[in-house]
Amino acid sequence: MGRAFEFRKGRKMKRWDRMAKAFTRLGKEIAIAVKSGGPVPETNPRLRVAVQNAKGVNMPKDRIEAAIKRASSKDEKNFDEIVYEGYGQYGVAILAECATDNSTRTVANLRMYFSKGNGALGKTGSLDFIFDRKGVFTLAPDKINIEDMELELIDFGLEAIEQDDEGIYIYTKFEDYGAMQKALEERNINIISQELQRIPNTLVELDEAQEEAVMKLVDMIEEDDDVQAVYHNIK
Repeated sequence: MGRAFEFRKGRKMKRWDRMAKAFTRLGKEIAIAVKSGGPVPETNPRLRVAVQNAKGVNMPKDRIEAAIKRASSKDEKNFDEIVYEGYGQYGVAILAECATDNSTRTVANLRMYFSKGNGALGKTGSLDFIFDRKGVFTLAPDKINIEDMELELIDFGLEAIEQDDEGIYIYTKFEDYGAMQKALEERNINIISQELQRIPNTLVELDEAQEEAVMKLVDMIEEDDDVQAVYHNIK
C-alpha cells in the first residue's frame, strides 16, 4: 500500500487519539458538574457548559447522556480537581490542571514526568505571577459586528475581543466569567465553546531544539489520563 497509505493511517490514528482524549476529558468535566450541581443542564450552568463543549468536539449525544446518567449514580466515583505547577528546562513554566480519583497516583506521575523532562515539580501557587486565569468564549463566525458587540458586552466584563476565520474570541477576567456566560446566553449568541484558561503574562523565547525538548515534557503530561489541560509560557 506504500508510504502514502502509512502516512494517512498515522494521521488518522493521531486524530482518533486526540478525539478519545477530548471525550475522556469532557466526560470527567460532565461528571464533576453533575456531582456539584445536579444532572439538569438548564439549572446547572457548569453542566450546560460541559455539554456544549462536548457537542463542540462532536461527542455523540448518547455518550453525553450516558456520562450524565453515570455521574448521577451514588456509586460513581468523585474526582478532585487539583492544579500542579513546575518548571521544565530553560525556565519554562508548566501548569497542569487535573481531575483525579487518586491524588497520590497523580502527583507521583507528574513528579516522574518532570524528572524525565529535566524539570521539577513546584509548590501550589508558585506560578500565580506568570499565569492569569481568564474566561475564553469561542463564538461562531456569524455575521456579527465586532464593534457593536464590544460596546454591548463591556459592562459584563469584556476585556478583549478578537476574530479570525475560525471564529470570534471573547476574553474576560476569571471573576466575570459567569456574568459573560449569562449575557451571551440571554442574547442567543451561538457559543462554540467556553472555558477558563491560564494565559501567560511573561513568555520564554527558545530556539527550535530547546522548544522541542520542553514540548516532549508537555506531551508526556498531556497524555496522562488524570490531566485535563496543560499550559506553558513558551513564546
